Amino acid sequence: MSNNESASPTNFIRQIIDADLQNGKHGGRVHTRFPPEPNGYLHIGHAKSICLNFGIARDYAGGLCNLRFDDTNPQKERQDYINAIQEDVRWLGFDWEDRLYYASDYFQQLYLFAVELIKNGKAYVCDLNAEETRAYRGTLTEPGKPSPYRDRSVEENLKLFEQMKNGEFDDGARVLRAKIDMASPNMNMRDPTLYRIRQGLIHHQTGEAWCIYPMYDYTHPISDALEGITHSLCTLEFEDHRPLYDWVLDNITIDCHPQQIEFSRLNLQYTVVSKRKLTQLVDEGHVTSWDDPRMPTIAGLRRRGYTPAAIRTFCDRIGVTKADNSVEMGILEACIREDLDSHAPRAMAVLNPLKVVIENYPEGQVEELDAANHPKDEGMGSRKLRFTREVYIDRADFMEQAPNKKFKRLVSGGEVRLRNAYVIKCEEVIKDDSGEIIELRCSYDPATLGANPEGRKVKGVIHWVSASEGVKAEVRLYDRLFNHYNPDGDKSVESFLAHINPESLVALTDAVVEPSLLDAQEGERFQFEREGYFCLDSVDTTAERPVFNRIVTLRDSWAKIEKKG
Repeated sequence: MSNNESASPTNFIRQIIDADLQNGKHGGRVHTRFPPEPNGYLHIGHAKSICLNFGIARDYAGGLCNLRFDDTNPQKERQDYINAIQEDVRWLGFDWEDRLYYASDYFQQLYLFAVELIKNGKAYVCDLNAEETRAYRGTLTEPGKPSPYRDRSVEENLKLFEQMKNGEFDDGARVLRAKIDMASPNMNMRDPTLYRIRQGLIHHQTGEAWCIYPMYDYTHPISDALEGITHSLCTLEFEDHRPLYDWVLDNITIDCHPQQIEFSRLNLQYTVVSKRKLTQLVDEGHVTSWDDPRMPTIAGLRRRGYTPAAIRTFCDRIGVTKADNSVEMGILEACIREDLDSHAPRAMAVLNPLKVVIENYPEGQVEELDAANHPKDEGMGSRKLRFTREVYIDRADFMEQAPNKKFKRLVSGGEVRLRNAYVIKCEEVIKDDSGEIIELRCSYDPATLGANPEGRKVKGVIHWVSASEGVKAEVRLYDRLFNHYNPDGDKSVESFLAHINPESLVALTDAVVEPSLLDAQEGERFQFEREGYFCLDSVDTTAERPVFNRIVTLRDSWAKIEKKG
């Protein structure tokens, strides 16, 4: 992790931990965990939790953080998700060392704790189906009704639960429920389900050993306690589950009782972070994959070109609070701009080429010009640019007549400087039969290499690439996936999909980049001068044709749109 990253600011969770340490609570230990379910790829919201949990362990003397997979639902969980999650955590700069766990590691202990609850009259086997269970649960204003199976004897419950474990019942035929309070104002305490039957599934860790699987609210506190977790950090949606977390631990024979603390989840504008919706985007082909550079997944951000340091800075900058809030996408984009402005070497790329023929430049001559790799960092060295009689400039950098005084680029009869090269003058505009400009005939001033022209001022500077020496490339202009700041919250449409931004990907297949970019490595990042920050795509690039992804524009192009809105 970079030494120039600012220290993590304090927050209410760290204040709680500081007080616990001062009071000797948890034996003076700090032990957290990051417990994702391996049913999809991690997203930017998980990055906040990763930075929080691993960051706390890093910053407190003797602090530890576990990586634990909450793998109690084999219907949705896969090994490739497990592999991707581990890669993402490491990429962000954190390591669990030898503290990798699975909730399935504890299946036998969880089963025995359930038996203990049954023996103590705290759990029972219920035959109600899902619809009947909902009807019996009541509403927020009306208490629930006890299940007709609530008063089964301990002996009958033990026998039925063992039969459930042995696979003698079909899915949904029976569940194990906690016996708490059907009149509780907290719906989570109205005899919640602890175990359900899942026949015929192959678990990635336990194979076919089990056909009953514990529920998250039962598994989570016990897993925390077995691992010696001191502070179990959850997002706010689990606040109403905390009484059940404590109830489970209070009613079994276990030594450790972790402290659950809730914080606000990351609600990032112009995106969605629901795994269900992200899965829908992938499955329905709205994006190409989980690592599509438009996705808010960590894999997508990595492929797009975001750096671990920028994401860690973002997580520090938005802070940890108790209240739900909405975070502007511009904050994340500003973090990557700040990082890349300092570290990304400069290069030249023409995205929409327009040929320029410099008629008074010698035919066949190739001149090597020096160009700094970074204008503010001499330590990054320099490179050679190949200048020839024919070059490409961007179509947006030429107009026959200037539309206003702010237009400082090339116009018919006007002059402009080519970056790191000469001043050229447009002498003639060549058009095809339809009137489209296909070529510019220009002249150059040989005395202007590294020097101002005599007797006149040339204010405009544009980038270029040699037509004969440049490299053909595909450049993908990625933008925000949604064009509404809150795609989930607009009640005027039936689906968040209605807000997909049709301009979220524009592929430019005729771009030309300077030859030095042929040596770019997978994932290497550059500032394409006057265009934005880009990285070499890690999937679709070939030796013959590089593909570059736009990470972010040089300036926030959405700021004016949001201000108008």
